Amino acid sequence: MSLARGDEPAVIAGVRLTGADRLDPFGDDPVDVHLRDGGIVDIAPAGALPRAGRVLDASGMWLIPGLWDHHVHTVQWALVAQRQDLGAARTAAEAAALMASADVLGDGRKVGTGFRDALWPDAMTLEVLDAVTGEVPTYLINADVHSVWLNSAALRREGFSAPDGVLREEPAFEISRRLNAADPAVGDALVARALGEAASRGIVGVVDLDMAWNAEAWARRLSAGFDATRVSFGVYPALLERAIGEGLETGDALDPAGLVRMGPFKVITDGSLGTRTAACSHAYPGDPHNHGVLTVPPHELQELMTRATGAGFACAVHAIGDLANTHALDAFAATGAHGTIEHAQLVAHADLARFARLGVGASVQPEHAIDDRDMTDSIWAEQTALPYPLRALADAGANLLFGSDAPVSPLDPWAAMAAAVHRTRDGRPAWRPEQGLDAATALAASTEGGSATGSALQPGMVADLAVIDRDPLTAGEPEMRGTRVAATLLAGRLTHLG
Repeated sequence: MSLARGDEPAVIAGVRLTGADRLDPFGDDPVDVHLRDGGIVDIAPAGALPRAGRVLDASGMWLIPGLWDHHVHTVQWALVAQRQDLGAARTAAEAAALMASADVLGDGRKVGTGFRDALWPDAMTLEVLDAVTGEVPTYLINADVHSVWLNSAALRREGFSAPDGVLREEPAFEISRRLNAADPAVGDALVARALGEAASRGIVGVVDLDMAWNAEAWARRLSAGFDATRVSFGVYPALLERAIGEGLETGDALDPAGLVRMGPFKVITDGSLGTRTAACSHAYPGDPHNHGVLTVPPHELQELMTRATGAGFACAVHAIGDLANTHALDAFAATGAHGTIEHAQLVAHADLARFARLGVGASVQPEHAIDDRDMTDSIWAEQTALPYPLRALADAGANLLFGSDAPVSPLDPWAAMAAAVHRTRDGRPAWRPEQGLDAATALAASTEGGSATGSALQPGMVADLAVIDRDPLTAGEPEMRGTRVAATLLAGRLTHLG
């Protein structure tokens, strides 16, 4: 029987299950997975039970839990489709030249995104950018989103000043907030398209950490018919009291089906590696007074987390440098908060075991390690803490939750898993391969509950599922990145059929 997006098959026929923490007795033999009312009701040898109802023929395919991306800036990621890609720029002059020919958007601005300046041989200056962009307000957003390079026309438009045109941390975030405040008719259409594409990669849910009042935006999108993925949306300090005043708590649903829910309280406590602002124990090379920045002092962090926790919120704490991670863990210990540390890119050896001991999840983005390998070897060469310590965190019992931080990296769970397991891309030797994970842990970390929950399928589970063309536990690096998703199901409903 032919099926289409939105249909609800009653049987997924002839599919294979992975060997990851498998609880079934079927070995490598194909099975039929029977669905009803949005859940798995039975798993049996192929053909052993009558195939009643509509059948999704998955012969030769593999069935896994639906995948989650635990860290997405949804609107900013969706708007990348309208922005100039600067990822190939190897100098400031090259990035500026790319903006010279970029399209002017409907609001009169030019916007580029994705550059990485840390290893550029030349500096970003107003003179370089002004010379090729003139009076068109022009904005270049760093791949890490912690800095923005503006020309003079853009600085005047936004009411900021900077001798070199570069804004960092909170001023840069404010520029991004303004750029992301797109016409809802345009932005919502781009978000719907982007999350539809995510479903085609096996994604059934995302944690949306846009710096905006997301409750209103998601209520509007639901009213317009959005149904591609589950969404858990965050709230930042400036809007925490509004969320509390409206009676919201982590886990509260905006719709009867529970598709979109209130997520965590998000707070950013330091900068980033690429902008050289991540708070670290040791100074950055050539800059002995620069240890990065703690954007939220430890006492203020504890006050914020106490307030959020008392109001029923989980906490998601951005911490990249080892000093920031230490203070974040201290705050979890002092407040009794629960939740995650976002990024955990440089972690002191003494702090590794504290994640599990405190019950703090490590919400990490494995592709960042591959993107940042050369910067890490240069900029963090003198640090004594562990960079991108996936294996060390897993061995210490931490619950790993994978994400992309899109648009910092593309929203692609297969790229994240490949980076975590194989620690490479584009044929380069593996980087710090001792920190690579086994594929079963990487797969579980890409599901809703993270690595601590495993990835076994069994009756009684919600039918958030993905049908894929290969065994993810045996795939090599390029094969894992090239995984094809034949179908994605959300509570038994097809959100993608390829």
